[in-house]
Amino acid sequence: MAGQISETGVASSPTSGPRPQSRAPAFHVVLAIEIWERFGFYGMQAILLLYMIQKLGMRDAQANMLWGSFAAMTYAAPVVGGWLGDRVLGSRRTMVVGGIVLATGYLLLGALSGTARALFVSMAVIAVGNGLFKPNSCNMVNIIYRGQDQKLDVAFTIYYMSVNIGSTFSLFLVPLVQQYFGWAAAFMFCGAGLLLGVGGYFIRQRRLEAIGTAPDFRPLPWRHGLLVAGGAGVVIALMARVFASTSIQGVLVVASGMVIILVWMTVYARAAAHERPGLRIMYLLTFQVALYFVFYQQMVTSLTLFALRNVGKDFTLLGVRLFSMSAGQFQAFNPLWIMLGTPLLITAYNWLGRRRADISIAGKFVIGFFCVTLSFLAWWLSTVLSPSAYVSPWVMLFGYGPLSIGELMINSLGLAAIARYVPARISAFMAGCYYVLIGFAMYVGSIVANMAAVDNASGLDAARTLMIYGGLFRTLAFMAGAATVVFALLLPVVRRWEGASIGARRP
Repeated sequence: MAGQISETGVASSPTSGPRPQSRAPAFHVVLAIEIWERFGFYGMQAILLLYMIQKLGMRDAQANMLWGSFAAMTYAAPVVGGWLGDRVLGSRRTMVVGGIVLATGYLLLGALSGTARALFVSMAVIAVGNGLFKPNSCNMVNIIYRGQDQKLDVAFTIYYMSVNIGSTFSLFLVPLVQQYFGWAAAFMFCGAGLLLGVGGYFIRQRRLEAIGTAPDFRPLPWRHGLLVAGGAGVVIALMARVFASTSIQGVLVVASGMVIILVWMTVYARAAAHERPGLRIMYLLTFQVALYFVFYQQMVTSLTLFALRNVGKDFTLLGVRLFSMSAGQFQAFNPLWIMLGTPLLITAYNWLGRRRADISIAGKFVIGFFCVTLSFLAWWLSTVLSPSAYVSPWVMLFGYGPLSIGELMINSLGLAAIARYVPARISAFMAGCYYVLIGFAMYVGSIVANMAAVDNASGLDAARTLMIYGGLFRTLAFMAGAATVVFALLLPVVRRWEGASIGARRP
């Protein structure tokens, strides 16, 4: 198209930059497709572990590690997806292709449900689709608001709250669909929702026609398209083989973490002197985000199985039964709390900003880990103080609150740290690296969850499983508390790096 591509990735004429008022409509288009992507992913997440155990007959340890490997591959794939967005297809184009591939994966889960081999293939398709979609949707937000640091934290917080709208509805609805219509219908419901989101994008795509990375504004050679499609097919076949082998899973996940560390060292060595303080901050904050996801992984694994075996399903008030929830639906408390907490955090951020008393991203991370500590402390105490082998479901509702606020303080701003501290030329690639480490952390989280793995054939009663889960939650509470203290002690170091980074960016 006519005009030039600025460093921000926004198409503009040589004489005028992008108009500020044009950013909100573009942001809304990205939000909309992200909402539907989260609808599909979290709906699948709500029932997939239970599907492995209840439908396919897997043991806890096997299902936990398969989910951990799936999470690791799902979050590792964005490295390649980010590179494709930066260099080959363009972020906008790759985001849309990723949405289509993801929807295909959910539909395959439904159409081919019932065998482990079909599960492995479907999971591989989903992992590839996420790799294409995730780093590029985030990079589109980076591009839209690049150069507006004061708005960036708020923009990503709004983004994080909005995408949780889709996950909240799916976490409530998909388990209900499964309960009344079966596993296949529930998985296909996830795919149908995402197809609606992709269709909505094509209706409003003109709002993004001036937003993207350089390849978005060039015709795509058909050879490049064929190579990408063929490469995706090979990767899907390899991933399916990996999911079938526990030993291969562990080796590849550990290797991926080591590769990212080597990549970061190389990037740092090649970076200009003025870029290095920002990279140090980003590396430290990304490590903290990854550690958070060890705790986050418990939502899908140990907390879901805890809800299945040791949490009452009926919510009562003054002896009156209000409603019931299934084990998979308890995960919906996470996005629900995020939506409730986001306006409060935005108000607090704006209030502090007007008084020039902003809390740094690193400071917000410390607060986030303190919140994580509160959640696991509450769940541990519930197992100790419960008068029976079944704790009140209200404990799950209120326990998810601090953990979700911690997620808002940590994970949503991890993306903002990349936008703020990483050079624009490698932002999508570094977003991909960020997701690889999250995947590695979620694999570690599954290993941690296996501390409370229960063999269904062992015949353990509810009183015994309550003690097992209580021991895990106690360990996690102490881990989160220790992390809070360590990261608080590192705040002065981060402030020095921050000062050096700001000083280097000044003309």
